[in-house]
Amino acid sequence: MSDNLLSLKHVSKEYSGNKVLKDINIELKKGEIHALIGENGAGKSTLMNILFGMPVIHTTGGYEGTIEIEGKEANIKSPHDAMANGIGMVHQEFMLIPGFTIAENIKLNREITKANPLSSIFGKRLRTLDVKKMNEDARKALDTLDMNIDEFLPVAGLPVGHMQFIEIAREIDKTGLKILVFDEPTAVLTEAEAKNLLKAIKKLSQQGIGIIFISHRLDEIIDVADRVTVLRDGEHVVTKDVKDTNKYEIAQLMVGRKIEIEREEGINKNIVDETILKLNDFVVAMPGERVKGIDLEVKKGEILGIGGLAGQGKLGIANGLMGIFPAKGEVEFKGEKLPLNNPKAAIKSGLAFVSEDRKGIGLLLDVAIEDNITFSAMQINDDFLNFIGPIKLKDSAKIRNHANKMIKDLDIRCTSSMQEVGRLSGGNQQKVCLARALTLNPTLLLVSEPTRGIDIGAKKLVIDLLKQLNNEYGMTIIMTSSELAELRSICDRIAIVCEGKIEGILPPDAPDAQFGLMMSGSSNSEGSDA
Repeated sequence: MSDNLLSLKHVSKEYSGNKVLKDINIELKKGEIHALIGENGAGKSTLMNILFGMPVIHTTGGYEGTIEIEGKEANIKSPHDAMANGIGMVHQEFMLIPGFTIAENIKLNREITKANPLSSIFGKRLRTLDVKKMNEDARKALDTLDMNIDEFLPVAGLPVGHMQFIEIAREIDKTGLKILVFDEPTAVLTEAEAKNLLKAIKKLSQQGIGIIFISHRLDEIIDVADRVTVLRDGEHVVTKDVKDTNKYEIAQLMVGRKIEIEREEGINKNIVDETILKLNDFVVAMPGERVKGIDLEVKKGEILGIGGLAGQGKLGIANGLMGIFPAKGEVEFKGEKLPLNNPKAAIKSGLAFVSEDRKGIGLLLDVAIEDNITFSAMQINDDFLNFIGPIKLKDSAKIRNHANKMIKDLDIRCTSSMQEVGRLSGGNQQKVCLARALTLNPTLLLVSEPTRGIDIGAKKLVIDLLKQLNNEYGMTIIMTSSELAELRSICDRIAIVCEGKIEGILPPDAPDAQFGLMMSGSSNSEGSDA
C-alpha cells in the first residue's frame, strides 16, 4: 500500500482552450496538514473542484490526469463520489440552514430515523427522526472540536466562528472521513476564533485525517502546516517542508513572475506635488469587497495601482467613490469635498469609471457601440443633444462622428459604430467601456480589472492605452487589478489592500516577497518565522 493517502498525478484542466491547470502533481500523507497557496487565478479552486467532483468540471469536458486514494485510482465524478471516497470539504461560504438546530445541520441528508406504529404499516417513509441519537452524534463531533455549545440550539443568530465549527463538525461526523479540505477557513473569523480553529485542525490531523489547507495567511501556514505547495498561473511551482522555508520565501514564490508587458524605465514626468484625491477613514459596504476605513492620497498626474487578493476590499474603493455601493468617510477631490453615494455628482466633478463588471453595469450589450460610447455624457452633461425649446433631441451626426473617432483612436475592431456591443470580443468591449469613460473628459480615471477575461494581445493594447492617456494627456489614473505583474508594469506606486485596509504602498520595483507579504497580511509581523 502506498504511503500517500492522496496522490494527484499529472492533473490538467482547460476551459475553452485556456489551460488553467498544467500537469499538477501533489501528494498528501496520512495525518499531514498540507497547505496550498497561490494568488487568485493560480488554480487552487479548480484543483479542489476536481478533487471534490464538482459539476463545473464535468460539464466543461472533465480533466486530464489521475486521482489516487491510498494507492488506488479513484473515479470522482460528483461530490457524492468524493464523499464515498472519504473526502470532505469545508467551504468558504457557509452551507447551513438557519432555522434548523446545530444537530439537524450536522446530520443534514444523513438523518437517523426510528420506527413508529404508522411506519410499521405504511412503510419507511413515515418513520420519525431519532432526535436523541442525532443529538448524541452531533455532541460527539462537537466534543472532538472542543466546542462547548448545546447541540439542540438553532443555528440562526450564532456567531460566525461557531458556524465555521458546525461546518467542520458536519464533515467529521461522516463515516470513513480520510481527507478534509479547508478553503480559506479563517477568512471570516476573529483572531481568537482563528486560533481555536487551527488548534482543531491540528487535532484532526493527529487522528490520521489528511488535511488540505488553503489559505493566503502565511503566518497561519507557518504555524499549522507540515508542507506547503505553491501554485502560480496554473503551474506547480514547488512543494516544501514548512520547517525548511519561511514566509518571505513563500511570498516570493507566490507572486514572482516575469512581467509580460515590459516596464519603461524612467520617472513619470507628469506627477506634480499636488494631491488631487484624498480619502480619510473611507468605508464602503460592497458585499465581498468591504473597505474598512482607509486613508489614501493620490498625486496629480500619477498612475496609482491598487492590488490585493480577491475579497480583501480592493474593488470596493472605486465602487464606493462612484456611489455604486454605500460609502462613508471624508473624500476630497481637487480641493473640494466630494459628495458620496451620488454617481451623478461623482461624474460631474470629473471622475470616470471603467467597472470590473463590464457586462453587468459597464455596457448596454444589445445597444449600438455609438450609443454605449455617448450615453453617459448625454445623460450627465447634456452632451450630444440638440435643444429645441424644452425638447432634447439626439444629435445623431455628432454621436456618429465622435464614435468613429473613438473607434479609430482606440482601434476598436467592429463592422461599424452601429454594431451591437454584445457581438464584440472581450477586448473590444473593454475598449468601448474606456471610450465611454473618456467621452466624459475626466480629470481622474478609475479602472477596475481592465484586462480581466481578455487575451494577452488585447491586454497589451489596453495597458498601452492607459499609458498613453497618462503620458500624452497627463490624466491621473487609479488602476485596480488582480494582475500584480500588470500593476508593476504601468504604475508609479502600488497600494496593497488586505482585509479592508491598506496594508502598505510599494514602488513597482519592490521585491516580490514584499508584495507577497503585504497581500497575505504578514508584512507587519517581522521575525515571526525565525
